[in-house]
Amino acid sequence: MGIFNKFSFIFLVIFLALSANAEVQRHRFVIQATKVKRLCKTHNIITVNGMFPGPTLEIKNGDTLEVQVVNKARYNVTIHWHGVRQMRTGWAYGPDFVTRCPIRPGGSCTYRFTVQGQEGTLWWHAHSSWLRATVYGALESFSVTNTNDYDDQSEMEATRTGAAPNVSDAYTINAQSGDLYKCSSKETTIVPIDSGETNLLRVINAALNQPLFFKVANHKLTVVGADASYTKPFTTSVLMLGPGQTTDVLIQGDQPPSRHYMAARAYQSAQNAPFDNTTTTAILEYKFASCAAKKCNGPTPIMPSLPAYNDTNTVTAFSQSFRSREKAEVPTDIDESLLFTIGLGLNNCPPNL
Repeated sequence: MGIFNKFSFIFLVIFLALSANAEVQRHRFVIQATKVKRLCKTHNIITVNGMFPGPTLEIKNGDTLEVQVVNKARYNVTIHWHGVRQMRTGWAYGPDFVTRCPIRPGGSCTYRFTVQGQEGTLWWHAHSSWLRATVYGALESFSVTNTNDYDDQSEMEATRTGAAPNVSDAYTINAQSGDLYKCSSKETTIVPIDSGETNLLRVINAALNQPLFFKVANHKLTVVGADASYTKPFTTSVLMLGPGQTTDVLIQGDQPPSRHYMAARAYQSAQNAPFDNTTTTAILEYKFASCAAKKCNGPTPIMPSLPAYNDTNTVTAFSQSFRSREKAEVPTDIDESLLFTIGLGLNNCPPNL
């Protein structure tokens, strides 16, 4: 764990040094319909700034985010800042009809809040109907790997019937389905790595409602954080993330130079519940100097052995491996009584929302 200790110490020093110079970051999100080609067809999906996934926001501890959201789509929309502790800015939390009214087509809204005391991977996504299927992006992140399901009919069908979204057409890693789906090989996500180096992967499950296994062939993953909190490091061959969860892992380039699939598939323990039982892939590619110069194709990637879709034992073992970095001292003598109050907002939204 020497590498991790060195990494975390350097990160902490830089993080604390920068936090003294907190700043206001201003961004503009334009919600709009965008044509993308996936699985041999062109689909009209809702995006932010024409990007799928949307923009990655890189911030420092103590920074204030000011994000103007302009809705040019034909649906109501809000943005939810997933996992951000909204200190005295609860109205910026995001879910429509809970902390705010939705932004109507043609309307706009500016979110303003400060991120404090959180280090690691967070994300943002739409929180109105099923728009989060395509409207999402990373927060406080660089070098992001996110997995999600993809179905351009989900929004329409769920809105029409009031039921759960359709079973997805495919899963994706960084918006690409990968080699195992038709018409997808040329756009498969490539993640480069050098022999001997250690990389930080930030893994986000951006799926609507599907837990996912994630694995890299022939590589171990050292978990160092989850949901923007450091954890006591532990090593595993497989991750399992529920929808909305994030996990930060270290991966070492300790294999002979080759190409290895990064793969994700569903975990589903419910009986007789339909789900997408396919596998999405990206490629962890060691940097071949000679091959890169010739722009040639590398060898066929090695495929990892993923757990069975109903492997609850693996899920339990993984989830029980999480520990806090320091022992939590819990007081045994109670010497104070606290009173908590909850306010209920009853302001009506404009008609026809």
